[in-house]
Amino acid sequence: MSDSKPELYEPAIETLSREEIQSLQLKRLKWQLKRCYENSAFYQEKFDKAGVKPDDVRSISDITKFPAVTKQELREEQEKYPPYGRYTVSPPGDWREIHPTTGTTGAQVYNIWAEQDVKNITLWTARTLWNFGVRPGDVIQNAFSYGLWVAGMSSHYAARELGCLVIPTGATPADRQIDYLTSNHATVILATPSFALYLGERLAEKGVSTESLALRVGCFGGEPGASVASTRKKIESGLGIEAFDYYGLAEIGPTCASECPQKNGIHWVEDHVLVELVNPQTMEWCKPDEAGVLVMTHLTKEATPMIRYWTNDVAKLDLEKCACGRTHARSPGGILGRADDMVVYRGAKFYPTQVEKVLRGFKELSDEYRIELSTDEKRSTTICTIVAECLGGDIDQDQLKERVRASLREELQVAPAIRFLEFGTLERTTFKAKRIEDRRKNN
Repeated sequence: MSDSKPELYEPAIETLSREEIQSLQLKRLKWQLKRCYENSAFYQEKFDKAGVKPDDVRSISDITKFPAVTKQELREEQEKYPPYGRYTVSPPGDWREIHPTTGTTGAQVYNIWAEQDVKNITLWTARTLWNFGVRPGDVIQNAFSYGLWVAGMSSHYAARELGCLVIPTGATPADRQIDYLTSNHATVILATPSFALYLGERLAEKGVSTESLALRVGCFGGEPGASVASTRKKIESGLGIEAFDYYGLAEIGPTCASECPQKNGIHWVEDHVLVELVNPQTMEWCKPDEAGVLVMTHLTKEATPMIRYWTNDVAKLDLEKCACGRTHARSPGGILGRADDMVVYRGAKFYPTQVEKVLRGFKELSDEYRIELSTDEKRSTTICTIVAECLGGDIDQDQLKERVRASLREELQVAPAIRFLEFGTLERTTFKAKRIEDRRKNN
């Protein structure tokens, strides 16, 4: 680590030129494709069926010749060849940890970390925390779930690597979390945005002033939210901190993209992951400033590497050097949503994060909301209803509904129905919040 550039954890890597990044990626990509083809029957069959070989790659763009991998494909592979399928590449003697997907969209998919994978993930997660301003001596309250979920363990390892004291609270209930925050003088908190908002609610309800806390930094991931301006503002005011967003997924790894102090997008760890942005209609690379689906390839993963993994997450990609000095590509606005979470209503298309952006701009509403989709049986059409909680007090709900509906119409180009509930009706969670409730008959 260089003392001359304290804002960068690995300056030699984080400031590589675009040409140097692509040269490193190409070298590692060739290595990865070769070992996958030689050691995995799953990949050998996929490559042969597509008529491609590892030696066909002469430039980064040649990765598009190779077929994508989907989560459903991995599920079917595991079911046919239990328990791990045939996409493992390194020998079992090198394996150290198993981290399956959460299973929120179907059967869990196993992902294995080899010894070197643990080291690499620890290193790039330490880079992430450093970007957020975490330094040796910080007291980190890690409210990410421990155990099988990737975020808890990787953050724990990285915090220790940085020389921090870790309070591994995990999925401890909110009031106990507050007790630990106050008694241990935690300076950093790690959590999902949903749980951070709930902690802010409970602090206010318990009459605990944020000025009495030692907290200064919050690191939030596991779901979109911290890159949404209105959500970030609520988290920061509720906890008295500066909030940062990061992105990760079990199949690729935690914290593989994170914000810097400029907060103009999440930077990708391009020395470990090759990131493509693909138009799902044309299946071609997106044009500049065009949103598309993230397709990701491991460059250094040893145990269960993914080649062109179709994430279903939607983002944009900017290759220009950031004002922070980092040169790795970034996604402005973070993750915009999931392709399978996109709501199509009366010809308009929108994501839950857009609804969140609007609702959290109203001080009369709580931080919880749901998007209900149901069927109009007479017309056989979709009914979209935004369900939110009023905070109570002397509120003209009819007038508030009209204001919210007008703001939604401006953001979404369509005006869904609005239904208000009493504060506290909607379930709070320490994990990922489920925002869409699809009650349509064909679902």
